[in-house]
Amino acid sequence: MEILPNITIQHYLWLSTALFALGVFGVLLRRNAILMFMCIELMLNAVNIALVAFSKVHGDTSGQVFVFFIMVVAAAEVAVGLAILMMLYRNLHTTDTDALNNLKG
Repeated sequence: MEILPNITIQHYLWLSTALFALGVFGVLLRRNAILMFMCIELMLNAVNIALVAFSKVHGDTSGQVFVFFIMVVAAAEVAVGLAILMMLYRNLHTTDTDALNNLKG
């Protein structure tokens, strides 16, 4: 017995597409580095939704295993990115990405 039998793979793919588009627009339009990191995470989660949906449709768990590895890499990326961002804030007192031009040698 399925909980929501009317939801098909198209619903998951539309959700994934919308989340990915929001993430792309967020990265392109925002200047705050923290918001850019959040939008990148949103794009990664959109890809994860699509992979899980395809995995469920095909009855194969390899897509779900791949999602697990994507989440591990995303967690490492956030840790490194936030460390770099903290050093940027400590030196420049801003998280604005336009301030990175000042770091050129």
